[in-house]
Amino acid sequence: MGYIDNNLISGESVRYRARLHWIVLLKSAAITFVLIVVAGLIFYIAFSGAAPDQSSILKWLGVGLLLIAVVPIAVAGLKRRSAEFAVTNKRVILKVGAVTNQTEEMFLNKIESVGVEQTVAGRLLGYGTISIRGTGGSLEPFHRVSAPLEFRRQIQEQIGKAFDPSTHSTSSGN
Repeated sequence: MGYIDNNLISGESVRYRARLHWIVLLKSAAITFVLIVVAGLIFYIAFSGAAPDQSSILKWLGVGLLLIAVVPIAVAGLKRRSAEFAVTNKRVILKVGAVTNQTEEMFLNKIESVGVEQTVAGRLLGYGTISIRGTGGSLEPFHRVSAPLEFRRQIQEQIGKAFDPSTHSTSSGN
């Protein structure tokens, strides 16, 4: 169970979940790829006999680079996996971070507007920045959220349900 599931209040249920887009892995994957290629070149030189007196050092350098190559992609994967975004029937909950957490929670009745910013690449690939402004302050923007327009639509739908008088049963005494 994640942060959101552990922090639901009485009568609250999750209506929509989002996550960080896979694009957060791209830069780290590129760095990992470059480190693996460099390690491969070092191993090639070490085992080809081009530098026989340096062979042992080159092998250890290649192994070290392979170990280091795992770090960027592992950190990015942990960042993506630990981020949680949800719309419930009562609140919007946003959480990022694995070691140190940044959480923002806002009741639906306190939300004034939901902003979505998307670059051209974000529109094509389906990610963007979400900013939720509420009464008495605003939330920090959350970047590279997957399907931000759908997230905004889900927030608006839950606000509509919460404040739609036709969904509340009232009895009239005529």
